[in-house]
Amino acid sequence: MQHVRLTSPTMKVSLEFGHLQIILLTFSVVIYIFFLFPTHRLTKLLNTIILRSHQNPIQNSNTSTGNMASSIEHRTINVNGINMHVAIKGPENAPVILFIHGFPQLWYSWRHQIEALSSLGYRAVAPDLRGYGDTDAPAEVTSYTVLHVVGDLIGLLDVVAPKKESVFVVGHDWGSLIAWHLSLFRPDRVKALVTLSVLFNPRNPSRKVISTLKAVYGDDYYMIRFQLVTVTLANISPFLDYMDWVSRFCRYVYYLKGSFNREPGEIEAEFAEMGAERVLREFLSYRTPAPLFLPKGQGFNGKSLDTPVVLPTWLSEEDVKYYTSKFEQKGFTGGLNYYRNLDRNWELTAPWTGAQVKVPVKFIVGDLDLTYNSLGAKDYIAKGGLKRDVPLLEDVVVMEGVGHFINEEKADEISKHIYDFFQKF
Repeated sequence: MQHVRLTSPTMKVSLEFGHLQIILLTFSVVIYIFFLFPTHRLTKLLNTIILRSHQNPIQNSNTSTGNMASSIEHRTINVNGINMHVAIKGPENAPVILFIHGFPQLWYSWRHQIEALSSLGYRAVAPDLRGYGDTDAPAEVTSYTVLHVVGDLIGLLDVVAPKKESVFVVGHDWGSLIAWHLSLFRPDRVKALVTLSVLFNPRNPSRKVISTLKAVYGDDYYMIRFQLVTVTLANISPFLDYMDWVSRFCRYVYYLKGSFNREPGEIEAEFAEMGAERVLREFLSYRTPAPLFLPKGQGFNGKSLDTPVVLPTWLSEEDVKYYTSKFEQKGFTGGLNYYRNLDRNWELTAPWTGAQVKVPVKFIVGDLDLTYNSLGAKDYIAKGGLKRDVPLLEDVVVMEGVGHFINEEKADEISKHIYDFFQKF
């Protein structure tokens, strides 16, 4: 018997539509890769995967970087589910000082204090925080809350101070905010604290952070610009809005790319356009004693992107080269994700509403620091708010003519302040 295969007009249409789907899907993926994954980034991704595949999970090495002595030990330690890079120098049995960096910096910002304090009998420990430098950068934005980062540091202290002893802590910028929370959550692990630039920010139960900042400073304020703005497929090709199955597929691909630290937001795209070196030069040389604004498509505070950036005397080309090499490799997303959790931190820290920081503290800030000249910082200090919330506050130092990156700009003076304060304990 001869078998005859019958094909109805409906079946023909379905088959033709199936072919059309495959063609459109292939075309969509090509467009997606072309626009959102340029060739040079594919190359960088492959190189990163190859390099990481040859790295040991825990390693010890001596590295000569910038102006630093090669005797600084560099280790990678597994803490809280991530691999954390840490720079260490000083006698093993000496009192530990934990240095916590800010944005957009690295352990490297403490290079001067590492040398100075280790020579004075302390063991200096300076990690790259999660998302920075040679430390892992989890893909999820929600993995950068203060609870995560403080958890990382407790895990680190369990290694560098294994007897669960308390240690000295120094923080700058976001590092200060993390240091305040470390002292709030685990005062048993903090012997004394020096914070630079950023004050303790007590939780206001009636006001979320982002909405408050937006109401005060507007949409161009840098912390508002740093909030996550997802790149939508409609920005690539409008017809994808009518093809939900393609849209979901491409979003899945985009999600997979997130695990390789792809930029998820608008500000990352702008920083990529400017280039990591230019962005770092702008940030590290910023000395305007006023809030920072980043209008879309413009430079810092609206200046032209063609305006030359003159480095301050305390920052060398070699320093910029080191910072640039790490941020070109890692990107800015990890650091920006700290800002993207401001409201989430507000929610998570509700149990500590009204709680005081009860460790001995010294606070130091420059009078040209943007943080000292915004968000009511001066009044908070002058009217007793800081002393009320930090009852063991022993000293507030305002350094004249000094900007935000105070531990690099006035390295010797800051090292002396740290040493003099910790010697009391």
